[in-house]
Amino acid sequence: MFHVDIIGYLAACLTTFSFLIQAIKSWKTKDLSGISVGMYSMFATGVALWLIYGLVIDSMPLILTNALTLVFALSVLVMKLRQIQK
Repeated sequence: MFHVDIIGYLAACLTTFSFLIQAIKSWKTKDLSGISVGMYSMFATGVALWLIYGLVIDSMPLILTNALTLVFALSVLVMKLRQIQK
């Protein structure tokens, strides 16, 4: 199973860090004009469900990376929602 875990960690890291790149760009530029509230809301919900699933099956690749991705996605979503309220 070790080689399967490596694939899981690699896939999870790539998807997680792709959202880190978006979060950093959003934090730096404060430009969220291209961010969809609907998409990010659905995405964050999906990531939260993946996190719960990972906890239920005790899968560290799913738990660690989805916890991080959820933080990044929620931070961008919160910034977008605050921008809309202004």
